Amino acid sequence: MLEQRGVSREELKHSALVAVGMLLALGLLAAWSVLVPGVSAWENVMVAVIGSLRLTGPVAAAFAAWVAVRDRRAAAHRAHGAWPTLRSPLAVLAVVVGAFAATVTVLAMKAVLTEQAGHLAPTGLAVGAAGLALYAMIGWVVGWVLPWPLTPLLAGVGAYGLLTWVAGASSWVGRLAPATSEPYDPFEGLSPAAFADQTLWLLGLAAALLFTWAAVVTRRAVALAAAMLALLAAGTGMARLMGAPPAVAATEPMVYSCQEWPIIVCVHPGMSSGLTELGAAFTTIAARLTGTPAAFSRVEQRPRGDTGTAAPGVVPIHVDDLTPGYAARAAAEFVERLARPCARAPESGYRSIVTAWLRGAPLPSGPLPAHQGAAAWFSALTESQRRDWLRMFYTDFALCRLKTTHFGGGAMPRVLPQPMFRRQGHAATPLSGTGGRGGHGAAWNRGSDGTRWSREGGWSREAREGGWSRGGREGAGGQGGYDRRGGGGAHYPPPHSPVPGSPYPTMPHPPSLNTP
Repeated sequence: MLEQRGVSREELKHSALVAVGMLLALGLLAAWSVLVPGVSAWENVMVAVIGSLRLTGPVAAAFAAWVAVRDRRAAAHRAHGAWPTLRSPLAVLAVVVGAFAATVTVLAMKAVLTEQAGHLAPTGLAVGAAGLALYAMIGWVVGWVLPWPLTPLLAGVGAYGLLTWVAGASSWVGRLAPATSEPYDPFEGLSPAAFADQTLWLLGLAAALLFTWAAVVTRRAVALAAAMLALLAAGTGMARLMGAPPAVAATEPMVYSCQEWPIIVCVHPGMSSGLTELGAAFTTIAARLTGTPAAFSRVEQRPRGDTGTAAPGVVPIHVDDLTPGYAARAAAEFVERLARPCARAPESGYRSIVTAWLRGAPLPSGPLPAHQGAAAWFSALTESQRRDWLRMFYTDFALCRLKTTHFGGGAMPRVLPQPMFRRQGHAATPLSGTGGRGGHGAAWNRGSDGTRWSREGGWSREAREGGWSRGGREGAGGQGGYDRRGGGGAHYPPPHSPVPGSPYPTMPHPPSLNTP
């Protein structure tokens, strides 16, 4: 009798076990590929299990089509009652939904072992089960109508193509597919009510296919009535889905997870494991930007679509996931926003030197010889000197006005702190000069011995004494330069800087040059 039905009980049991194992393995594989790395949130788990249907759905359709092809061969040898007819497709549904439940159980066990933010919505899991049932019923109907050996393969490929196309169609059509938007955005709310409407649509459509097929096979009015009720439920769910707004807002205000020392860093509670690395990266940047218009003391993770204005001292950042290098990527994206892109290659090269230092990356050599000299000059400065330099020239950096004169005029420095005075006779007196914006003031300072210090740039040799002097624009609001005498020593004029303290605490000594 079992052989007359086309599929034996042992064969069906073995096939069911194989299908469950394949669906479980593919479900876990697909779900892990959808999970956003590092996000510990129940919403992330729900999106992952629904996203697993893109692989498990076609397999469920192929399995159902295989059973339907075998069952069609025995249709002429059994009675066409309602229960005998529905037993095989219901068994297929039990197999595929059971495999989905096993996938959810494994992911939930992993989630329970770690602290999860948000809430687990049962309606989100119902969407996954109803979507998998729809895949199976599509495969069953195709296998029954086309009882060919290649039908299971055609059913799997066709179901994948159909529902993938629906999911990628326009926004309102995409809601009809058993899928959610990927990747998961932690700041976008998932509405349990929307999940309930989607479940009603998917489950109603799957039931309508099942009972319509049963009505055709058994020619029973009760099956046709059940199909009409299922279509009514599917239509109700579709109407509610179409009437809902396209974007779902979070149902509850989000409470940040924050690390409050040495600066305040706040992220989505599902990404709290990334606070330590983000805090380390942005603490360094905050220290380097101290005293500039870009100084900050608080960092907040924001969604990429957020267009709100941050409060003074607050820096919005974007962190999509916690894959290796996430803190460096967030820091680089923030640093790139500090200065506008440069249209010309020379200014772009100088900008890259400063942004690389702010990110903590190696200084680039640049495409031009001047860039290589500027990078060498900047790398020879101490950390405190670089911070003072940025405070003085931040406006030029932000507006893409950096030139070779900002980097020592291309000279190769040697860090050697010296007194900020020069000798006049037997008394040590500071160099004189008037300050002004951009370093414009007195052009020359002459000592009692006839040597002089120039403010107009470059190193100039005094033939009378055999010494070297350098002058140039050293910063806004002050005058800068070096003065080297034959008697030794690097000397600095007293600058006028809006930044508290001297902006030139230990500027580098010029290179030692031999007199020809």
